Amino acid sequence: MTREIREVVRGDYLPFLLNIHYAKRVPSISYSYGLYKHEVLEGVVTYGTPPSSTLRRGICGDDFISDVLELNRLVLKSNEHNDSSWLIGNSLKLLPKDKIIVSFADTSQEHLGIVYQATNFIYTGLSAKRSDWKVKGKEHLHSQTLIDQFRGQPNRAKAIREFYGKDFYIAQRPRKHRYIFITGSKTYKKKVLKNLKYPITDYPKKEK
Repeated sequence: MTREIREVVRGDYLPFLLNIHYAKRVPSISYSYGLYKHEVLEGVVTYGTPPSSTLRRGICGDDFISDVLELNRLVLKSNEHNDSSWLIGNSLKLLPKDKIIVSFADTSQEHLGIVYQATNFIYTGLSAKRSDWKVKGKEHLHSQTLIDQFRGQPNRAKAIREFYGKDFYIAQRPRKHRYIFITGSKTYKKKVLKNLKYPITDYPKKEK
């Protein structure tokens, strides 16, 4: 079967992100690629700057903060013949050089990140334990989305609590498996690995 990867635009990837992916929202996207089979778009992968400066700084420090991209969506209609790993592996070759790609596998969805293991990402353990701001009936909204609604308020936490009242609550964020891939020269890769803030560990495996 003929497979081809191409850059895609918002109109191409939007149905995949909103109708197929479980998060049902669109993250910040800087680069997007599609998997075509016989001229039919079967899957998309997107990359963007992580919204959290803490996340970007936490990987290799301030010197590398502008180099960090997140593989933030991978969506396929079906996953035949290793389509997901083929799409990721080939899209990584199209990204700018000297970049640090981070991606997460959500434990709440029982994901281990097998596709990242198949494409030679580095595994750096689980994300830290954190909590998220939530509103009953609007659980699909990201905490940052809620925060942005009250931008300019001197105390956004207080403003959100007062606005939503009893519907506002705090929930524990599911921990995620964190994977990293480095694009660029061998020299750049050595610099990144030397400054990496997380220990490199063995890939997680499914419990028997």
